[in-house]
Amino acid sequence: MTSDIRGFHHTGILTRDLDGLERTFTSFGFTLSPRSRHLLNERPGQPPVLGCTANRCALFGGAYIELLGIVDESAPDPWNTKAMADQYEGFRILNLDTDDAEATDRRLTAAGLRTSGVLDLEREVDTEDGPRTMRARAAHLDPRSTPGGYVGLAQHLTRQYVHQPRYLRHPNTARALDAVLLVADDAEFDAIVDRYARILNAAPRRQGLMTVLDLADGRLEFVRSSDAEEALPGEPAPAASYLAAMTVLVDDVTAARTIVEDGGTGVRTTGDGFFVSARDAYGAGLFFTAR
Repeated sequence: MTSDIRGFHHTGILTRDLDGLERTFTSFGFTLSPRSRHLLNERPGQPPVLGCTANRCALFGGAYIELLGIVDESAPDPWNTKAMADQYEGFRILNLDTDDAEATDRRLTAAGLRTSGVLDLEREVDTEDGPRTMRARAAHLDPRSTPGGYVGLAQHLTRQYVHQPRYLRHPNTARALDAVLLVADDAEFDAIVDRYARILNAAPRRQGLMTVLDLADGRLEFVRSSDAEEALPGEPAPAASYLAAMTVLVDDVTAARTIVEDGGTGVRTTGDGFFVSARDAYGAGLFFTAR
C-alpha cells in the first residue's frame, strides 16, 4: 500500500515536571533543543494564543521525541493538555508525518474517523541567524478512536527551524526514531489494529508476539495486554491500552549504554541492544538498538 503518511513526525512525553524530564533525557545522552513555549489555536481559522505548554526536543533529522511540559497552569489550554495530564503523565502523544495536512485530514474523515480539523501551531525558536518562528499544521484524531494514545498528523511548514544540524548530534549516537510499541487491551485488540491500519493505510503483519504496521520510515508495533509482561517484563501498565515504548536507533550501542549507566540509570539487555524502563524515563520505555 502507499500512504500519505510516511512515518513518525514526533512522539511526546507529557509531564508537569519539565525540568526533571529534561535532566533525565540529558543524562541518557540526548542533545536537546532549547525550551520553547507554544502558540496554539483551538479551532481552524482562529489566531494562535500563548498556551500552557513548552517543550524541548531530541531531534534526529526526520522524527523527534518531544519532552512536553505544562509550565503555566494559569495560561490558556486550547489543546486540552492539562486534562490529558490529569488522566496520567507519560508517553501520551504520537504524531504522524504528512506533507499535506489538509489532504490527509480529508482522507481520514472520508474513512469515518473524526478529527479536530487542521489546526495551526507556532513557537519561537533560536537559530544561528537569530530568533525565528517555527510553524506547523496538525489535526488531532478523536482520542476515543485511538485507545492508548493521543494521535494526530502533523505537517512541517518550517522544518529547517526544527531539525537544525547543531541539535542532531547526540553523545549517545542516536540517529533515528525507529518504532513505537502500543499495548492494546485484548478485547479491543483487533479493532484497534484495524483502526490504525486505516489511519496509516498499511497492512498488518505478524512478528512474534507483535502485530506490525510498516511505514516508509519506521513501524508501529502492537502487543496484546495479555502478552505485555512477556514483551515488557516488569513494566507499568497505566491504562487498559497505552503507548508503552519507542525504539531509538543508535550508531554505537556500547557507547549509549555506558552514558545511560554512568548517568545512574539501570538498563536491561535485549537481543540487539538495551532497554530503559518507563519507570526511569517518565513513563516511556526506551529500546536502544543499532540495527
